[in-house]
Amino acid sequence: MPDADGPEWLVEEGIGESRALLIDKGQVVAAKQFWLSKICARTILMAKVVSRKPQSGRALCVSAQGFEINADGLPREASEGGDVRLIITREPIAERGRLKRAQGRYFGDQPSDAIPPASVFTTGKSVRRFPSGLWEEVWDTASFGELAFPGGSILISTTPAMTLIDIDGEGFPRELALAAVPAIAQALRWFDLGGSIGIDFPTIPDKAGRKDVDAALAAALADWPHERTAMNGFGFVQLVARLEGPSLLHRFATSRVGACARMALRRAEMAEGTGRVLLLTVHPALKAKLKEHWLLELAERTGKEVRVEINPTLALEAAQAQIIAS
Repeated sequence: MPDADGPEWLVEEGIGESRALLIDKGQVVAAKQFWLSKICARTILMAKVVSRKPQSGRALCVSAQGFEINADGLPREASEGGDVRLIITREPIAERGRLKRAQGRYFGDQPSDAIPPASVFTTGKSVRRFPSGLWEEVWDTASFGELAFPGGSILISTTPAMTLIDIDGEGFPRELALAAVPAIAQALRWFDLGGSIGIDFPTIPDKAGRKDVDAALAAALADWPHERTAMNGFGFVQLVARLEGPSLLHRFATSRVGACARMALRRAEMAEGTGRVLLLTVHPALKAKLKEHWLLELAERTGKEVRVEINPTLALEAAQAQIIAS
């Protein structure tokens, strides 16, 4: 369990994904998710230079596992066909209709003290299961893309250009904006948001009111590394933060079926009861997404025969798992 002296990252190794929660006093402070078929940020690896323009430090490289990487900072002697040592700065990100390659930086033979801190998936405390309900709360909230606060809610959506946060509610613009700030700070950490983020606050006509919201936002994000613009006359604020991979919201926007399939496997692994068969009932689209080696791993983890049935009336998010006799 988390240390009583402060927050602690817990890591749950799932089927097809790893999950991490930063927990403090029994509450979720932040969350991260990594899909195991990808290449993790901060990984150091060797890759072959496939294509490089003359007089440019940028090149297309390919790792031994077949991952394409847009690399920069390469020295002149790194020629096409040669191998280079890279550090991954951002994992691949799917967008509607395309896949943005992983990004990397030439790492050469830099000493160990130049290596950035490892991912929480490496440094966090490994647990078999998170405390009950915590991951479900984060996952369900990300699935809807909405987070409530007293008097309103924030609605969050992803676009290829940026993540947008809209404030919806009742009351005077200044008071509504101030009430939304804690929910915004929570969403940024819960959903692992990064890159360019736009916040559309209610329009506050007076400069003093806008400054009040700026100050509240600065205080709420004091320990969250980012750059930020002041609120303009239309209530818009832009944040820029380090982006190492897709946010939880991005997963749902570009691969909802994949996200729901992994959650279905988690529910199946956690099913309790007596019997020799684990019955997993899912929407037909989920069954097509469940890879054979995932189901074999599920059988190994549970010691049960795994049987998958479909039910078209189930929502993608509503997979059901139970232990039955046969």
